[in-house]
Amino acid sequence: MHSLADRVAIVTGASGALGSAAARELAGMGAKVVLNYNRNPTSAEALAGDIEGRAFAADVSTVEGAQALADFALEQFGRLDILVNNAGITRDGLALRMSEEDWDAVLDTNLKGAFLCARAALRPMLRQRWGRIINVSSVAGLIGNPGQANYSAAKAGMIGLTKSLAREVANRNVTVNAIAPGYVPSAIWDDVSEEAKAAILQQIPMRRTGTPAEVAAAIGFLASDRAAYITGQVLAIDGGLV
Repeated sequence: MHSLADRVAIVTGASGALGSAAARELAGMGAKVVLNYNRNPTSAEALAGDIEGRAFAADVSTVEGAQALADFALEQFGRLDILVNNAGITRDGLALRMSEEDWDAVLDTNLKGAFLCARAALRPMLRQRWGRIINVSSVAGLIGNPGQANYSAAKAGMIGLTKSLAREVANRNVTVNAIAPGYVPSAIWDDVSEEAKAAILQQIPMRRTGTPAEVAAAIGFLASDRAAYITGQVLAIDGGLV
C-alpha cells in the first residue's frame, strides 16, 4: 500500500470531510502531505499531526496564495509530485437572484483557484518529469443543479481545465484527471431537510450517499503509478446518479 513512498502531495481544502479523507488516503499510501486550509486551522493542524504532514494556510484564489502553497511544499520536502485541487465553496441561489459577488466568489475559489494551484505545481512537476493533478469537480458540473449556477459552472470549468492541461503536459509524464463526486455527507448535506434528502436518494440507483473514503480511494488510485496511462478523464463517483 506504500505505492506513493517518497512522493509529496498537496491537498487544498484539506480541513473539510473530503479533503481530510484524501489527505489520509495519500498519507496511508506513503506520501508526505501538505494540508492547505483557509478557514479551519484547528482541524487541519490536528490532521497534520495525525498523518505526520504539514498544514499551511493560504487563499488559493489568489496568485500569491497558490504560489506560496507550492513554495511551502518545496521548502518542506524538496519536491512536489501530486496536487489535489479540492478547495471549494458554495453560494447557492436561483440565477435570477444571484448577486455578482456570489458568482465571483465561487468561480474565484473553485475554478480560478484550481488553475492557479495547477500552474504553480506544474513548474516542478515538469522539471522532474513526473506529476499527478487530480481536480475535484462534481456531478453538478456534468448535469447542472438548480440553485447552483455558479457552482455548476465552476465545476464544469474544472473539467475543461482538466482536459486542456492533460493535453499540454502528457509528454512530460504528468497526468491530469478529474473526479466528479455525487452526494457525499458534509456540512452542506447536514443542512438539507430530511424530505429533500429522501428525494435525492430516490434519484441514486444505489439508494445511498457516498462516503469521503470512497471518493478518496479514487484519488489515491489516480495519484499512483497504477493510473500512469490515464489522463484527461472524468470519473463520476456517484452511485449511478449520472
